[in-house]
Amino acid sequence: MSQLDSVIKPKTKRSKRFLERRAPKLSEDLKSAMIMKGGNTSQTVTQALKDIYSLKKPNAVLYKKKNITRPFEDSTSLEFFSKKTDCSLFLFGSHNKKRPNNFIFGRLFDFHVLDMIELGIEKYVSLSEIKTSKCPEGTKPMLIFAGEAFDTDNEHKRLKSLLTDFFRGPTVSAVRLAGLEHILHFTALDGKIFMRSYRCLLKKSGCRTPRIELEEIGPSFDFVLRRTHLASDDLYKLAHKQPKALKPRKKKNVSYDAFGTKFGRVHMQKSQIHFVKNNLTPHQFHSRKPGLLL
Repeated sequence: MSQLDSVIKPKTKRSKRFLERRAPKLSEDLKSAMIMKGGNTSQTVTQALKDIYSLKKPNAVLYKKKNITRPFEDSTSLEFFSKKTDCSLFLFGSHNKKRPNNFIFGRLFDFHVLDMIELGIEKYVSLSEIKTSKCPEGTKPMLIFAGEAFDTDNEHKRLKSLLTDFFRGPTVSAVRLAGLEHILHFTALDGKIFMRSYRCLLKKSGCRTPRIELEEIGPSFDFVLRRTHLASDDLYKLAHKQPKALKPRKKKNVSYDAFGTKFGRVHMQKSQIHFVKNNLTPHQFHSRKPGLLL
């Protein structure tokens, strides 16, 4: 919730419910994405935006009208639509002579743009061109990132974080084996990012564990990294700050080894030993001669 919303007092019950839905929560709602196209677009960009919308549904809003805005020059339009639809992610598609078939992935914090990364589409295969059965709508995908750049280069690290935020889907406490059927694979190689979408097929293997086969279902993208707008380290750290109520409490005298084995240290209270047999005092018991039977 922005600072402006925090000082607005609702006048009706409907507006009160609206502000309560927008208020900060310990467990935030699932992030939704705005998918929109700019003033000039190509057929490739228009179809690619629809395919990304198909992967993101139902947690996405697709704008069919053109929006004459340039996110890197002026982001006020994106921030306005974000506040209107309560979306913290966006994908903006455009096309011009200088930057043909252009995608801008971005996210917002407190209804202000946090970071944006511009990717150019060099090769694209749509969902409709690959004639295979697709995964059901709303399937939570498994994300795989391959390539050394995702772990070493700062821009690729942010891109990995941004793509994870965009495609991760709902947070679940448990999964079933049959539900692990959609895979999104991102590969960083030679300055390009390759995005592939697969369906995971569980085949009979003659044992309890099934045999896994991957079938490409689309869409398929070959991206090239263009412009970036990254948040400062302080703002990025603030956006990832967790409330104290969600932070796990540290348990005393509990430790784990390298293999994840849990160890606990138990502190015993001081015990009192009563020496009753033969009416020996503690001093006599400890000073007795060896071999002396009680």
